[in-house]
Amino acid sequence: MPGVYKITEIVGTSPTSFAEAVKCGVAEAAKTIHHMDWFEVVEERGRIVDGKVEEFQVTLKIGFKIQR
Repeated sequence: MPGVYKITEIVGTSPTSFAEAVKCGVAEAAKTIHHMDWFEVVEERGRIVDGKVEEFQVTLKIGFKIQR
């Protein structure tokens, strides 16, 4: 469909997995961003505590249609 889209960048986190970090990020963004259409994982990284993976982090670009 024709239209104008905006892209925002967020970071989602999860103690479980990268996939869960994506889901958490999108779910949280959906609370304030309307008309979301797609996401792109830009970067994956994590946090290590005491030699163990403590947290999964993903940087996401989220595209949403601008509505008038």
